[in-house]
Amino acid sequence: MLKMINLSRDIHSLTEFKRNTTEFLQRIKQTKHPLVLTVNGKAELVVQDAESYQKLLEAAELLETLKGIKLGLEQMQQGKGKKAEEFFNELFDKLDSSP
Repeated sequence: MLKMINLSRDIHSLTEFKRNTTEFLQRIKQTKHPLVLTVNGKAELVVQDAESYQKLLEAAELLETLKGIKLGLEQMQQGKGKKAEEFFNELFDKLDSSP
């Protein structure tokens, strides 16, 4: 499960992070919450543990896959696209004619 940012606990200045890096890293590893670092009061960086980042990447990839499937189903319902047999016949014809 992806962790949400707790506005009262997970936003700190970059200067504070530099002074207490070890403590912040331990907290990030323990809670799995990302940490937002600010510069001049504006959010500039997000720091998170590698495992949580990997899960975020996997979730984004899954979302893109699901969006592609949804688009394909919508196009199919609109009568767009080709039958699989027609597509593969064209693909194999192209492959056979390639040098």
